[in-house]
Amino acid sequence: MISNTELERYSRQILLIGGRGQRALKRASVLVVGLGGLGSPAALYLAAAGVGRLGLIDSETVELSNLHRQILHATPDLGGSKIESACEKLKALNPHVELIAHPERLTSQNALTILKDYDVIVDGSDNFPTRYLVNDACVLLQKPNVHGSVLGFEGQVTVFAPGGPCYRCLYEKPPTPGTVASCAEAGVFPTIAGLVGLLQANEALKLIVGIEPTLTGRLLLIEARALSFSEIALQRNPECAICGEHPILTELIDYEEFCGRR
Repeated sequence: MISNTELERYSRQILLIGGRGQRALKRASVLVVGLGGLGSPAALYLAAAGVGRLGLIDSETVELSNLHRQILHATPDLGGSKIESACEKLKALNPHVELIAHPERLTSQNALTILKDYDVIVDGSDNFPTRYLVNDACVLLQKPNVHGSVLGFEGQVTVFAPGGPCYRCLYEKPPTPGTVASCAEAGVFPTIAGLVGLLQANEALKLIVGIEPTLTGRLLLIEARALSFSEIALQRNPECAICGEHPILTELIDYEEFCGRR
């Protein structure tokens, strides 16, 4: 049931999605992987919209260099847990949302156990091992994966839905270590992170409510300087190692080793 207070809180979106849509949001559970530049805006909008159970996973602490783009965190949070900082802000924003904190690093040992309890996964991670890990866990569990990434002035968003295509269909192999700069090396424009995280929340809400079309099978590319948007059609690779016709991956692997981090 939706209380009178909730009806007032969500009144402007209920005009668009109806009571049935709002009840779907209240019943839904979403896991946000990473509470940085993408996870911050995504979590804020998911909480504001009334997603019933919002899971948060991050093992890092707040650093000064985070604050220009990681809008869940503020100067008084420096040195503290991102999970604690996020829960404080999100609970203040919407006390009707159940927050589930996972103050740990997502690994091959815990990913399936954690992800299985959520309807939609929003991947705001910033490294290749975690992206492949989230992808493979979502494929094995048949969970939709709302993927986003940013670097410099550029960002991309898509939805990897059950049945493919998946992240491995787009990027069969990780880049050779050292060939792709990190945000710490190349920088990131703050608002491109906000745009991508916002669009990830948008896609997650659409998946829950049943609004079509989603970005399934479409990679949205954003360039912040010219504020240009373009799309690439994605196709499932029948030879994909995990979602193809004859998958060779049936369990999670060592993703640090797979990405050449060891």
